Amino acid sequence: MNKKKVAFQTFGCKLNISESSTISRDFVENGFELVSYKDKADVYVINSCLVTAIAEKKCRAAIRQAHKRNSNAIIAVIGCFSELRSDEISKIPGVNYILGNNEKFNLLNYVLNNEDISVKIEMSGLKNDNKFNPSYSTDGHTRSFFKIQDGCDYFCTYCIIPFARGRSRSDTIENTIKAAEEIGKTDFKEIILTGVNIGDFGKNNNETFFDLIKQLDKVSGIERIRISSIEPELLSDEIIEFIASSEKILPHFHIPLQSGSNTILKAMKRKYNRELFSERIKKIKQLIPDACIAIDVIVGFPDETDEDFSDSYKFIEQSQISYIHVFSYSDRPDTLASKMKNKVSNSIKKQRSKELHLLSEKMKLSFYRQNINKKAKVLFESDCKEDYIFGYTENYIRVKTKIDKSLINKIIQVRLKEIDKDSVFKIEFLDNKIQ
Repeated sequence: MNKKKVAFQTFGCKLNISESSTISRDFVENGFELVSYKDKADVYVINSCLVTAIAEKKCRAAIRQAHKRNSNAIIAVIGCFSELRSDEISKIPGVNYILGNNEKFNLLNYVLNNEDISVKIEMSGLKNDNKFNPSYSTDGHTRSFFKIQDGCDYFCTYCIIPFARGRSRSDTIENTIKAAEEIGKTDFKEIILTGVNIGDFGKNNNETFFDLIKQLDKVSGIERIRISSIEPELLSDEIIEFIASSEKILPHFHIPLQSGSNTILKAMKRKYNRELFSERIKKIKQLIPDACIAIDVIVGFPDETDEDFSDSYKFIEQSQISYIHVFSYSDRPDTLASKMKNKVSNSIKKQRSKELHLLSEKMKLSFYRQNINKKAKVLFESDCKEDYIFGYTENYIRVKTKIDKSLINKIIQVRLKEIDKDSVFKIEFLDNKIQ
């Protein structure tokens, strides 16, 4: 008897990736064959995103593609788009299940037990829900996205995520460590701690993110721990100092700035000013000079004048950061920012985005040049292109060497020799020790 086939399409953040992987394992363990979304399948699952209007557009397109590929397939739309736009999704031909961010973990049961596959909408409402569903990804060969936290209590004026994912919540440190130990028994060398606001970990259990990383640092089987985005006001001195002393937690920080203008930060209802942000950067560089520091910046927030943008640009330019993730502001329904007047035109947003992208390239090249001839340990990944295999150093510098598939999922000591035209380091091997 042929196995039924299931295919996943995941949009958005690392959190979605970890959750899709966990849900897909449930299907495989119950007899389904996991196939590419481009293949004909019996069940298509779209784990959706609505951070931007473009993300919503991609989700709608994925639904139409699945229905066109197999009009008899079960189509399930899960996640953030489902949580807040279920009525809209229900009108798209072919959709059978629309499940919110908690209900999506019950998808397999719905598929196996529900004979009536007319449109089924399940939303529990997340406002006062403290339920936490642990997840981790197993789709890659070298790194696992490990969900340690969900939801957010901040309600920044531009952000829809607290409405889509509910209030901040997490599991206990004890249970989180048990999940980490499961990953430690696999072949993964590195875990990436993910969540909506991971620095908020433990607040519902009278525990802290600092307490967690101290325990994670002791888990056997995990050689590298990378921290994803963490809010600057939650990145305490004790966390930075511990990372500086740890051999497992990597010197790579992703800190959302959003704007270098205090006027705009206040309008966004962020919980810090640029002076605090600057203190965090200085502390990191003081203790970990080679640390990679990536930041997020939004251009074109309502009321952002040319003076505000110039103020932000100059602040970023003078900071010791490594590169910038640039986002153009996108109105999200139901947010306070969507009701603000004095919207910035698309043409101005496009120009400001271009300027910051150019600044980012300049700062990244400067950061890379500071690392020329330095020793580093590289975890090689499975992605190969044009006769090269790629990997990342502890401080997230991308390197390449001629394809040797025996390097995949190995940590090798190298010297960073030369930056090529694609801003990737060519390397020299320093030893033959393969870990």
